[in-house]
Amino acid sequence: MNQTLVILVVGLSPALVGEYTPHLQKLAARGAMRPLKAVTPAVTCSAQSSLVTGLTPAEHGIVANGWYFRDLSEVWLWRQSNRLVKGDKIWDTAKQLNANFTCAKMFWWYNMYSTADWSATPRPMYPADGRKIPDHYAHPPELHDELDAKFGQFPLFKFWGPVADITSSKWISDATRHVMQTRNPTLTLTYLPHLDYNLQRLGPDLKHADIQRDLNQVDELCGELIAHAEAQGQQVIIVSEYGITPVKDAVHINRALRQAGYVRIRDERGREQFDPGASDAFAVADHQIAHVYINKPDCIDEVKALLEGLDGVENVLDEAGKKQWGLDHERAGELVAISKADRWFSYYYWLDDTRAPDYARTVDIHRKPGYDPVELFIDPAIASPKLAVGSRIVKRKLGMRALLDVISLKDTQLVKGSHGRPTDDPDHGPVLISSNAALLPDTVATTDFKQIVLDHVFKET
Repeated sequence: MNQTLVILVVGLSPALVGEYTPHLQKLAARGAMRPLKAVTPAVTCSAQSSLVTGLTPAEHGIVANGWYFRDLSEVWLWRQSNRLVKGDKIWDTAKQLNANFTCAKMFWWYNMYSTADWSATPRPMYPADGRKIPDHYAHPPELHDELDAKFGQFPLFKFWGPVADITSSKWISDATRHVMQTRNPTLTLTYLPHLDYNLQRLGPDLKHADIQRDLNQVDELCGELIAHAEAQGQQVIIVSEYGITPVKDAVHINRALRQAGYVRIRDERGREQFDPGASDAFAVADHQIAHVYINKPDCIDEVKALLEGLDGVENVLDEAGKKQWGLDHERAGELVAISKADRWFSYYYWLDDTRAPDYARTVDIHRKPGYDPVELFIDPAIASPKLAVGSRIVKRKLGMRALLDVISLKDTQLVKGSHGRPTDDPDHGPVLISSNAALLPDTVATTDFKQIVLDHVFKET
């Protein structure tokens, strides 16, 4: 078997590999680089599940980063159990081929209760007093304390939110090299999220100094990992789940459905709470894709017509359309809306900001019934952001209940980059780079990735 390192660089595209990524450019030059045909939706959970299984979302069941659980009448995003993903994963198939194969899966999603030998994933603690304490989950359990002792507490608030930066990717990279050195896995999968933040905040503009800096920073981490792997005689693969394209504003799909009488809410002390189980139709917004669930079957045609008439909507898939796009799974909405290239879908369902739920102005990926990229920004209307955040943190440390309510409800135009729909130009979509050019076909899709990795591990080089 050939030891292999896979580095998932979130948001990387062929167009971004060049002057500001010398280590990646060097790897591509002596190996090979290909545009990667993405699955739809090209979002984290769906794409990663297709990468590790070789299956479409219709087959592995991960139709988005979250969906409507019909039996619970609740929307859940960012679940973590690997058992939600159907199909044999890369490491399952590899162990069937050679019982001595081992795998480390560092911070890829659906990383709890997987059959990988070693794994770690973000997992904050939520004490009963309302706090959110940064932490991670690891398998075997002793790996958690080992990583904490060596690298400190996992920097969760640098992994997502207004202050997300290179810190979390650095922690993951260091932890990955530690596991490689101490466990010596046959296959190591690691995840560097850094590019995702400013590509969504600023858009994929190489003229922007912050994008240039971010590319340099993530390239440095890749360089360290590549050097570590190659010193051990390992092959290296770089992959991304999606490319990010410029956007100008959101499509408020649930507001349109509410104004048409389909979305229901309930009042809780003057705040409007989303009530999907009582709604005739509603959307789970996820970047440039929205799954539209319809509890009243006889209104499907009229809902489809409404959505097709919304500014910023490019396609609305019915049963035939979902089958064509590889999304015909029971977890998918009865309809699936796809935005135009320069738009994305908000989850917003309230019509009056004073009645928005209390979580709307916080970073809260589990309560919000849809993805919210505005969480990457502190509300520009706050005159002293550091003071605003600091005062709230002090209150919490004093034992007072205080919301970190610093996220805007109005400025969806802050978001300059998004993903989810197929990119119009392959150079701006996901990418695949290998140190072994002979093992990369001329054209590759996300669903080919599993076999390509297996070839790297098992084919003679």
